[in-house]
Amino acid sequence: MIAIDGKTVRRSYQKKGKKAAIHMVSAFAARQRLVLGQVKVDEKSNEIVAIPKLLEMMAIEGAIVTIDAMGCQRDIAQKIIDKKADYVLALKGNQGTLREDVEIFVAEQKEKGFVDTKISQDQTVDGDHGRIETRTVTVIHDVAWLQERHKWPGLQGVESVREIGDKIETETRFYITSLLFLALRLAPIIRSHWAIENSLHWVMDMIFRDDECRVRTENAPANFATIKHMAHNLLRRASGKDSSRLRRKTAAWDDDFLAGLVAA
Repeated sequence: MIAIDGKTVRRSYQKKGKKAAIHMVSAFAARQRLVLGQVKVDEKSNEIVAIPKLLEMMAIEGAIVTIDAMGCQRDIAQKIIDKKADYVLALKGNQGTLREDVEIFVAEQKEKGFVDTKISQDQTVDGDHGRIETRTVTVIHDVAWLQERHKWPGLQGVESVREIGDKIETETRFYITSLLFLALRLAPIIRSHWAIENSLHWVMDMIFRDDECRVRTENAPANFATIKHMAHNLLRRASGKDSSRLRRKTAAWDDDFLAGLVAA
């Protein structure tokens, strides 16, 4: 499972010349917690242009690629299919009437108890930090009508995710996918996308102090971000139960430990 998402290196901006902070799009192996690649978003561009470049860099045959709503584009879906992989894309309002059609259909089917379509469902209940979350994933397998209307590359299913907390807060999310999996298998794939936020972006900010880094000349910010990703991978692969923060400190203090990290 490969999660793709972008992160802005906030303090890489330059007042002189009014150069904006750089934005890096990264591919992250969600289960192994390793960075597979990264691409700098060109100035006056966005992630939609950078994601295909990142996909082109990697051998992803047999992988499942997850991207948030920014990457929910036909060309990106087609690129993933062409490289013999599958996708799970978050669906919001940036695809014209696609989101609206899905939302209306799901609402109608819920009212009828899904009697007019083929579905599978999975539900999990988690209790953490004094909060109870119930997640229900509904996969709608009969999407021929949607494919006929929108002709989306490889589309096989639509998922609706509902989260309910102890304050009775409800959130419904929609996804489209090329997979033929039941809800039991799709639910953890949807959740795994957030590994790139929790196990990469958070680590870059809190352990590598990414947002405090003032490297900002020419290609240096992008190069330094890549080096930090490489260091993250080396620390992640190290054996033992020490935290990444402690491993960083040990590598600075102990040349033998540092050599072991690099040579592993």
